[in-house]
Formats: sequence, C-alpha cells, structure tokens
Amino acid sequence: MKTTKYIKGLALLAIFFTGIAITSCEDEPDKYEIAEGLPTVHYVRLPDPAVADSLITGSYLSNTICIVGDNLRSVYELYFNDQKAILNTSLMTDHTIIVDVPSAIPSVVTNKMYLVNINKDTVAYDFNIQVPEPEITSMTNEYATPGTEVTINGNYFIDDPNVPLSITMGNVPVTEITSISQNAVSFVIPQGVSTSYINATSIYGTGKSTFRYMESNVLFDFDNDGDDALYNYNGWHAPTIGTLTEIAPIDNNYLIFQGNLDNGTWDDSHFAFEYWPNGDDATPYLNTLTDFEDLSNLQFKFEVNVPDAWSACAMQIMLTTNNEVSGSNQNNSFFQNETFPRALWIPWQSSGSYTTDGWTTVTIPLSEFRFGSSGTAINALSATDITGLTIFVYGGGATGTACTPTICIDNIRVVPIH
Repeated sequence: MKTTKYIKGLALLAIFFTGIAITSCEDEPDKYEIAEGLPTVHYVRLPDPAVADSLITGSYLSNTICIVGDNLRSVYELYFNDQKAILNTSLMTDHTIIVDVPSAIPSVVTNKMYLVNINKDTVAYDFNIQVPEPEITSMTNEYATPGTEVTINGNYFIDDPNVPLSITMGNVPVTEITSISQNAVSFVIPQGVSTSYINATSIYGTGKSTFRYMESNVLFDFDNDGDDALYNYNGWHAPTIGTLTEIAPIDNNYLIFQGNLDNGTWDDSHFAFEYWPNGDDATPYLNTLTDFEDLSNLQFKFEVNVPDAWSACAMQIMLTTNNEVSGSNQNNSFFQNETFPRALWIPWQSSGSYTTDGWTTVTIPLSEFRFGSSGTAINALSATDITGLTIFVYGGGATGTACTPTICIDNIRVVPIH
C-alpha cells in the first residue's frame, strides 16, 4: 500500500515538472537555440534591404555584412582569416547572420571566413578582407619645428616587411621614423617642410591627413610680423602676450594665462582674452577672415603649452556676434549667460590635473560649442555672422582643486574638418 502511494507520488511529481517545462517553453517561444549539424553559405550581401541584391565577395574591416545560407543557427563561432567576430544571436536566423567584420588586421591571411559549430566542425567560405589605406586624423603638435619628434594618430599604419610604411610631408620624405603601431606613428620632422598635408603609404595604399601641417590660415598668432593673422586684443583687459624664459616659442610671441585658480575664481585680468572688434582695418570682424557658413564642418584649433599643473575651472571659448559684444558695445554680461553657447575645454577633469610635454595641438569641433557658462548642455552654436572671440578660464560646472597654472596659447584658427 505504501509502495503504491510512493509510485503515485512520483507520477504526480513527474506531471508537475513536465507542466513547468512546457510552461517555460511557452513563456520563451523565441528563445535562441543552437542548431545541430553544419552550416551552408550561399552568398554574402550588404545588410541594407534596399541593396540586398548586391552580392559581395569581400569587405573592409569593421563593415557590417549579411551572410545568407542554410542552418546558420548551427554557427557557434565565426572567424575572418584569424580574427574572431562577435556574434549577436538576435541577428542570427536559420538563413541569415548579420555581423561586423572584426576591426583588427589579420596576422594570417587566408581570404576565407570560417564558420564553426559547437562540436568545432568548421566550414570555410572564400571571403576577402580588405584593409583600408592609412588614416591620419591628428598630430600631437601641428606646428612642431623641423628636428622635433611628433606623433600622428589614426589607423591602418601597416609596416609590411616587403613594403615598409613611408611618410611624406608635402613632397618631403620623412627619413627618421621612431615607432609604428596600427594607430600611431612617431617620427622626426625633416628639414625643408612648409605648410602641407601629410601622406602615409602602406602596402594597402596612400592616405592623406585631414589637416595641414603648419596651417597658414590662422586667426591669431600674436606676432606683429606683417602677415594676415591678428596679434592683439580689443577689449577691457590687456592680456599678457610675449614669451616666458622656460617656454620656447613656436614662432615668436604667444598668449599667456598665469595666476591662481580655484573653484569660483573670477580673474579676467589674468585669465581672459577679449577680441571685441569694430570691424575696421585695425580690428576686423572674424567672418571677414574665415568662412563660418558650414558650422558642422568646422573646428576650432590652437596649440597649448601647460608646464604648471592646471586643476580648476574650464577654459570657456566664445565665438561672438555683434549681438553679444562689439567694439562699440563692450560688456561681459554674456560671460555667465546660460543661453549663449560656448565650448568648455576641461582637460584636467578626467585625471584631476593637466600638464603638457611641450606644445600640443587642441581640436574642438564647432558642434561642441553647445554649453552654457555652468556646463549645462544647450542648443549648439548656430550663428554664422561671427565677429569676435573671448577666452575666459572660469567655472564650467566642474569641481577641481586650487592651482597656480601657466597656460600658453598660440595659433588660434578655425579650419574645415574635412
């Protein structure tokens, strides 16, 4: 009798757990499950349905592709040459896999993709991975003098043993390359170089920098040397323009901010540059020197040298119109305005303190001129009738620590991004 009850109890438990299993399956009807067997690839195409009939036999690094075939849910791992791709099961079905080609350059090139199932059985499919020509996106100091070591940053700097990477500045070859990685190349600037683009040539082609070394279209160089660049202020406070013994100039004079800073410091006598022009020959409007029409394709650049630690207050950079300030309407009410967009450069914020090893190029897209005085994000700069410039190290919404920095600035310019 007890045995009968025990058997009945087991039967009830079995029914109970079977019910749970059925309910669980019903609760997750779309749960991804790896299929058995081997996959078959019919072709590879672009993922955009509008061009789904465009079949491809290869792809550049980092591009998204769509693999079409059968039993593709059996794919457990996917490799392009020797580089493993990241699979997203949400983008995998029995007949398609949408995947990004890995960004890393393969060490072993077979021009195949490898589809591996859970049992490590592998299907190979011919697919050519194309490496782009070098990309040069930035330079540590765009005004470094010949004989100085610099670094260019970007991608695809491949130094093949049979086709070594080469660098030219204009028509002048670089003869002393000191280090090469996929994302950076360091070299010594050769003699005889003038304003020019930088070219990098690898086994995969030649790429040109998005900027010019020694850019000649400068708004402020602080040198009264007869060129078109401005060299002085026009506002309430005369800034320090000259040189310091401990900081070698790029080319003659530079702007100097120096003094004590702490959270809440307001010191426009030592940490401000005011160019509020009249629109005459002596103080021309900036939009007569630079075209501001395409704000989305413009960037604000300058070189900076910070030998003494800077750890408080943002550098607020304000491109103004006559609606804010001018030579005939000098004021600072827009300094603390929360609706007037400006850039906030706070290089010390992530580490707590900022210094440079000599002169360094700073780049800020004009799309980043989108903050109020206290750091609140607002509408981006939209005015194109830019006439003046104000730089003021103050506030910005970041909390720092007291410091006595020296901040030197030179070669202020607004240039195209592309």
